[in-house]
Amino acid sequence: MVTLEPVQVGDYTLVGVEVKLPKTTLLSISTSRGYIMCGALDIGLLNETLSDRQIIAARAVGVRTLPQLLAAPLESVTIEAEKLGIVPGMTGAEALLLMV
Repeated sequence: MVTLEPVQVGDYTLVGVEVKLPKTTLLSISTSRGYIMCGALDIGLLNETLSDRQIIAARAVGVRTLPQLLAAPLESVTIEAEKLGIVPGMTGAEALLLMV
């Protein structure tokens, strides 16, 4: 099952996506410029194989809900996200505010 829901971050309404799969749930929250995602996101793939796409993204691990994804410290970020000042350790919500 796929669920889309609005997620409020500061003054912005963003898009939250939850995909229920066997034994796991994929989570993401996106802006028009980038997104944060659960541990399923492969930052290495985005930085290396897909570097020409200049994807702004960050990953948090150990999260099971969209609110947890907002509150969790980021474990890794893409090179393009770093250019916006997004760094590991900041919360998902902080990163999203830099992506809007």
